Amino acid sequence: MRQLMLGNKAFARGLYEAGCSVVSSYPGTPSTEVTEEAAKFDDIYCEWAPNEKVAMEAAFGACLAGKRSFCGMKHVGLNVAADPLYTCSYTGVNAGMVICVADDAGMHSSQNEQDSRHHAIASKVPMLEPSDSAEALEFAKAAYELSEEYDTPVIIKMCTRVAHSQSVVETGERIVPPAKPYEKNIAKYVMMPGNAIRRHPFVEERTRKLTELAEDCMFNRIEMGGTAIGIITDSTSYMYAREVFGDKASIMKIGMVNPLPVKSILDFAAKVDKLVVIEELDPIIENHCKALGLEVTGKDVFPILGEFSQNLVAAKMGMPVPEYVKLDEQLPVRPPVMCAGCPHRGMFYTLSKNKVTVLGDIGCYTLGAVAPLSAIEMTLCMGASISAAHGFNKALGSEAEGKTVAVIGDSTFMHSGMTGLANVAYNQSNSTVIILDNSITGMTGHQQNPTTGYNIKGDPAGKIDLEALCRAMGFNRVAVVDPYDLAACDRVVKEELAAEEPSVIISRRPCALLKYVKHKKPLKVKTDNCIGCKSCMRIGCPAISMKNGKAVIDVTLCVGCGVCQQLCKKDALLAGEE
Repeated sequence: MRQLMLGNKAFARGLYEAGCSVVSSYPGTPSTEVTEEAAKFDDIYCEWAPNEKVAMEAAFGACLAGKRSFCGMKHVGLNVAADPLYTCSYTGVNAGMVICVADDAGMHSSQNEQDSRHHAIASKVPMLEPSDSAEALEFAKAAYELSEEYDTPVIIKMCTRVAHSQSVVETGERIVPPAKPYEKNIAKYVMMPGNAIRRHPFVEERTRKLTELAEDCMFNRIEMGGTAIGIITDSTSYMYAREVFGDKASIMKIGMVNPLPVKSILDFAAKVDKLVVIEELDPIIENHCKALGLEVTGKDVFPILGEFSQNLVAAKMGMPVPEYVKLDEQLPVRPPVMCAGCPHRGMFYTLSKNKVTVLGDIGCYTLGAVAPLSAIEMTLCMGASISAAHGFNKALGSEAEGKTVAVIGDSTFMHSGMTGLANVAYNQSNSTVIILDNSITGMTGHQQNPTTGYNIKGDPAGKIDLEALCRAMGFNRVAVVDPYDLAACDRVVKEELAAEEPSVIISRRPCALLKYVKHKKPLKVKTDNCIGCKSCMRIGCPAISMKNGKAVIDVTLCVGCGVCQQLCKKDALLAGEE
């Protein structure tokens, strides 16, 4: 059946058709929908794991048991999962195991722009790279065959454009291969030094065989056109090159980006006058070609950062750039801000007002760094806020302890905050950690996590009690506060910063966008009382603006949270009528 399908949905369809049985992932844009779509198939067990390392280890356990498995993550998530990745390259698999990593060239929703092909090369694991939805489906199915034939996990690298664009796919039926019996094999699966040293030659021989496969396989192909220019390319860059050049150039499309072929590249180069490599981010293919002694045009023309486009490829190659209508450059900017009624706003206002040094973490609450709150001063990676605050306080002692906090979301805390908190408790830094508990994984689209009490399908699940957990980890001081209550936030923050021992504040209120949250009526402005002091503007709520020197409430945005009311000394902001 032919249908238009999102790249991530097509990937999930490929998992289904290939007979995948177990899926464990951690949400991360642009990879999230692969697992969400897979969860719609009742034949596949799906779960959100606390982090990517756990997800990959769960997927490995499932493949060890003899069932085809999958784990998905974004590019920075593969860093978290690197530990099991590099070693399961040595152990190999029993049933097939496929890993999705979604890169984010252009950093639409990420803190860096790394190229995941480096992980494939370093771990010596084959990597496939589809360029559209049809290939996402087909490569997912073929990856299981590749995994089982060559005894290896297989990585499929998506990117934002492939993951979140649509193209036509041909769907098929689900075929579940017989489960592979689990057989005890200590030499293969127990990676202590004596066994691991004997598995390394296997990995090298496997790479040699996969390189031979790359010379003639379904993933790589040559499309001959004009021979004045020969283009070697991958992923979305292939689409851009094909659209710009049509049949005026010959194109070698690389779908297996690790290992790369040798002979077929040399043969292709011999057929064209000029060789050009078009690839986003790092010069992986280009450096490979240069190592083969070829003269290529690549990063001397194309940028090493950001996303490519048809127009960029055309411009860099001296081709005509299509004219297009450009929006008026005078349009007002729309910087990202926390939503109206966001529960984090009250806590960040309190921290900013008290001039607290805030070390932040990964989540929608990172927007606490944006003016006018400008509260967060550091964001590194998942879980780093707590560890960094501990180090910050150990370095500066009493100079910092009473005015420094770490902030971390509930999902991020479960992902990688617990070990940092254990470090604070164990090594006894006088640190204050604020867990911003909005009862969901907000940034990636409201996925459940171990603190919510529901699983990926919304069914009741195990629920971790954050207060009990923190106390069990050695914290005597654990306070819970409603961030809509500014007076309470102010009091609790001051108390915990003044305490001369480690402490945790749980700032708890559900995300304002959750469907079950019932909001109050929008506030109203009593214009006679408003003096235009702009005190209500200090929280940066998008529902509040000024017009003709008076505050204005956008009733389509306001959720009646009342935080701004607490800042108005003239009683100009009134509760809406029920």
